[in-house]
Formats: sequence, C-alpha cells, structure tokens
Amino acid sequence: MQSFERWIEHSRRDFLTSSASGLGMAALGSMLTADGLLSPAVAGETQGTIATGDHFVRQMHHFAPKAKNCIFLFQAGAPSHLDLFDPKPKLNELNGQPLPAEMLEKVRFAFIKKESAVLLGSPRRWSRHGECGMDFSDFLPHLATCADDLLMIRSLHSEQFNHHPGQLLLSCGRATFGLPTMGSWLTYGLGTESQNLPGYVVLTSGRGSSGGASLWSSGFLPSHYAGVLFRNQGEPVLNLTNPAGIPVEVQRRGLDSLKALNENRLAATGDPEIASRIASYELAFRMQSAAPELIDLSGESAATQEAYGIGRAQHPEATGRGNVAEAHLTFSRNCLLARRMVERGVRFVNIIYEAWDQHSNLDGDLKYNSWVVDQPVAALLKDLKQRGLLDSTLVVWGAEFGRTPLGENRAGRDANTGRDHHPFAFTLWMAGGGVKGGQVYGSSDEIGWGVASDPVHINDFHATMLHLFGLDHLKLTHRFQGRDFRLTDVAGKVIDRWIA
Repeated sequence: MQSFERWIEHSRRDFLTSSASGLGMAALGSMLTADGLLSPAVAGETQGTIATGDHFVRQMHHFAPKAKNCIFLFQAGAPSHLDLFDPKPKLNELNGQPLPAEMLEKVRFAFIKKESAVLLGSPRRWSRHGECGMDFSDFLPHLATCADDLLMIRSLHSEQFNHHPGQLLLSCGRATFGLPTMGSWLTYGLGTESQNLPGYVVLTSGRGSSGGASLWSSGFLPSHYAGVLFRNQGEPVLNLTNPAGIPVEVQRRGLDSLKALNENRLAATGDPEIASRIASYELAFRMQSAAPELIDLSGESAATQEAYGIGRAQHPEATGRGNVAEAHLTFSRNCLLARRMVERGVRFVNIIYEAWDQHSNLDGDLKYNSWVVDQPVAALLKDLKQRGLLDSTLVVWGAEFGRTPLGENRAGRDANTGRDHHPFAFTLWMAGGGVKGGQVYGSSDEIGWGVASDPVHINDFHATMLHLFGLDHLKLTHRFQGRDFRLTDVAGKVIDRWIA
C-alpha cells in the first residue's frame, strides 16, 4: 500500500519523463534493445523508436527512400569552381579588366580591395567527358571518368562570405552555433543500421576546418547524435582500448555497475543525456572489437588499395595548404574507410579535407590539392558502384562557397594570383543515392559572378538531400525552447529534377 501511495503522488510530468515508468522506460528500453542489452519482448512496443528527449521519432521514413547512407566530401576552405567545374571563356577574355563600380557597390569581400580589383581568368584546359558531355578541368582527370554518375549543380548561392559562418550554414542550415548538423538530423530521424559503430563518423585530413567540432555537433539533440571523430593515428577513438592488465570481464562488470547507477539517476531526473551516456558507454564497449577490424585494411586487395592511392608517393610539386602531415595518404585512406563504414551500416560519414583557401598561388596550390583528392574520390565512386552500393549511398562533394572571378589584391600578397571568398554562385556535385546522374543543373553568369538560372540555396540542397532519404524536411523537427526546429529552418524546397 505504501509503495502504491508513493507512486500515485508522482505528477503527470514525473510519469512521462521517469525511466522507471511510462515513456521514459520506453525510451530507455528502445535504446537498450538497439544495443542488444534488452530483448524485444521485454522492450515491448518501444521497438523501432529512439529517444529524443521530449518525444520520440519512429525509425521509419515519411515515404520510400532512395538513399540509405551518405558520404559527404567536405572540401573546407572552398575550392575554385571556376578552375575545376565551371568554365568561363568570357572571364578569360576580360582578364585584367575591372568590374563596373555599380556591381561592387553593395558587395562585401573578405579581403579584396574594390578600388583596384580586376578580373582573373583561368589558365585551365577544359574538356567534355562521358555520354553527357560534362566539363572538367585538366586538374580532375580521374573524377572526369565518372561524369555520367554525377549531378553537377552550378547555381549554389548563400549569404555567408566567411569560412566559419559558411561552414555552419552548409552543415547546420543556419550560420548559428548550437544547431544539429546534417549527420545528426539523419541519425535522429532514421537511426543507424550499425550495431557496433557510431551512426555518424567524421574523418579529417589536412589542416583542419575553420569550424572545428561545431561542424559535427548534435546541437540541442541528445549527444549520441553527434559525429564521432576518428583519429588518423593510433586508436581511432581515444581511450578505446583497455589499460594493460584489465581483462574484458572486469571491464564488463564495471560497465554493468555504472549502467545501474546511471539508470537510477535517469529514473530520478528523466534527463535524456543520461540515456545518451548509457548508450555511449555500451557502444564504446562494442567498438573495442569493431573499430580495429574496420581500420585494418590488410584484407583489401592490392588492386583496391592502389586504386584509392593508398601508399602513393608524394607529388613532386607538393605545395601550399594541402601539403600537411601526409594529407594525400590520409585522404586516400579515409575514402576507403568510408566505403567500409557504409558496408557496416554507418549512416553518415563526413570526410573533411581543409586545403582550398587559395588567396594566392592559386595555380600551384590548386594543382596539388586536386591531385590529393581526384584519384581517391573517383575510386570511391567506382568501388561503390562495382559493389552495388552507389544506388543506396549518396555521395556529396561540397564547400562553404566558391571563389571570386576577381583576383585577390590585398596588401602583402602578390596581386591577382589567388581568389577571394565568393558565395554568390558556386558549384556542388552529388552522385548515387537516387540522384539523376549525367546532368548539369543551373548555371552561373558568363564570368561566374552570380546565378544565371535555377538558383539553389543551401536550404534547398538540404531539403532535397533529406527527401532522398525518405524524409520530409518540413516534418523532421525537434522542439527546443518552445520552437520546432528543422535542418532547413524556415526555407528550403525539394528540387525534383535532381531525383532519378
């Protein structure tokens, strides 16, 4: 009787949030079931749900999906689309000439001095590839062989002209701290098919992006939706292995005791971060065997490793921002690891290569950076296709903005040997995952200054990406501080012409 009276005194809020009763127990049951720690019979009706704090999201789609996994090739620093993907003969014709003053009147640049800025043509040689006749510069010979699988979007635009805000916009849908990133939204909506690896993994090479960890944050979503950064040397995740002399049985008993304490605290507070902590500890325990197997490439054939450029010699003209800590080898390895992760059910893999901020020495640095990524990215696309994975894996190449058709002329730099930040028109490409390849969508004007046709905002890209995963961007929401948030904020439209 006493226990019943104690229970009846619980408020409705206590009942809904407590892990010892009601919805809180349903949430915990769901996560422990997914972790293999609770049988479906015990978990009951919570099977197929994931906890998201104040409510639940069913691990189901709003409509039939075309994509299951995503590999996002984040080219941080912003490569020059005018020298890689979007040829401009008119720009070459006007090389060295200024723009009309009225075009520059209300434009902000990161570094360019308007009064002496002139147009900078491209020395690149262009050719058409594939049955679709898609243009590529001579810096991307390997990727050009994949032309018929690519959707080349030449009409991206945004309102952010500096790196960190632009990277936040591309990653989170708004240039604001504290928001979930693309990978967090996807794992929040769909969960993950991997039992022993995180649903959202981040791989880096090069200098490191301006945005840092804010580019793989879970924001206001529970922390188990954040990206897990894998290191390039040693343990893929710090402190993953046991200290010497600690057997697995002892570790398991310790984790069981810690789990019991956390469950008691969750019952008392209903704090969803405690549920995230339980799930994270259990995932880390399983990763102790799964992660070493993942990063061991010895089972990959010599031909596969050679195709990705694993072990390739350094470029004889290695130069500039991209020549950091053997980034060419790390990027090659990361591309192969991404394919292995997709095979193992990881939902979202973010490969970040920061090297593209060419304010000077554009020709030399761009040549090297393109060499670093060209072969591995083409190998990834072909490998996924050969294994039957490309149809269900969305591969995206993108950056926070493009580069100006004007040469940079800031003090202290060799004038007109580089390009400044340019958000008014730039290029992003996609492949696989239900995308209609072999097409160019949209265009920039004849000098690459602004969008000429079919403008695409970052929020439109996000809306269409979620659509490919069977998610309606208007319905994938999370209530925080009294407002329903979504990846596309208050904008975004699905672009049907991208979809196969």
